[in-house]
Amino acid sequence: MPIIKTDKETILKDSIALFKLHGYHNTTMAKIGEACGLIKGSIYHYFKSKEELGLESLRYIHRYFEEHIFSISYRSDLSDREKIALFVQKTDEYFLNSAGGCLLGNLALEASHDLPLFKEEILAYFDNWERAVSHIMENRYGADKAREIAVESVASVQGAIMMMNLYNDSTLYLKIEKKLIALLD
Repeated sequence: MPIIKTDKETILKDSIALFKLHGYHNTTMAKIGEACGLIKGSIYHYFKSKEELGLESLRYIHRYFEEHIFSISYRSDLSDREKIALFVQKTDEYFLNSAGGCLLGNLALEASHDLPLFKEEILAYFDNWERAVSHIMENRYGADKAREIAVESVASVQGAIMMMNLYNDSTLYLKIEKKLIALLD
């Protein structure tokens, strides 16, 4: 295998893809190195350990959602209906074009019990997702009902992502997303 130059972000993206498809525990540093075109030891120039790489992968996805999806909820130039439609569109673009489902959802089940820093990051991600949806729904439904809708929405989307990946069928996922938009029709 030829050795190539790479950067931290490329290693993160390749690692995320592998973690999503194979899980954290089943993805070795050697597999990551192979995917990046590096020898295993070269990864340690960028990350001290597999755990650090896993945590940075979670943070990378969380930042992406904060910047590109959750932030839509707080825009003042859109109506609540436009916000939820754009929020769903951007969420769909991510999950429908990304093999392996939701990294944070997957690792919540696999690694959050034995890796407390992973759990902390995963909780922050889902809390931010719920807050973003709740913020959009609050004008129509009030704070308590908006929070309830947000929690149910995130849980439904995560379940639908799992089913979409299991059955290789996006029908249920898209149905869940349409229901969320319909709450503001």
